Amino acid sequence: MRDIAIERGISLMELNKMAEGDNSIDKELDDRNIEMGKQSNIVIDSRLGFHFIPDSFKVYLDLYPEVAAERILKDKENNPNRYKEDNRAFDSKEDIMTSIMNRQESERNRYDKLYGIKDMSHSNNFDLIIDTSKYSLEEVVQKIAEEYKKWLEMS
Repeated sequence: MRDIAIERGISLMELNKMAEGDNSIDKELDDRNIEMGKQSNIVIDSRLGFHFIPDSFKVYLDLYPEVAAERILKDKENNPNRYKEDNRAFDSKEDIMTSIMNRQESERNRYDKLYGIKDMSHSNNFDLIIDTSKYSLEEVVQKIAEEYKKWLEMS
């Protein structure tokens, strides 16, 4: 979604708002995910990967909006060029949290309307759920790798 927003020169939130009235945006994103899912040995960050690539190891990285906002602010300070193309004015934790919650609400409404998916974070959709606020990046990677190996053995 972020790539599509950058390609169009708009913010992620603007693209989400456009997608509420234009199903072709979600269709484009879904088609990209389906195509990527045909490849082997890849990792995809996708809200609906569980739906479009069902025969895969699916991980949900859970994170409270407050923690996400703090991380985005820190990342923005450390990597200002990463946000150069982004039209969002993420100047405060509150602004970021509002943007996150607005995006999530927009996605919930669209995914329910388009696919009948009411809760994209439901545990039944995933093989592994990790609360990333409790672990370092290295620990998250380790947990995913361990569970993925178990999943492969059972497949």
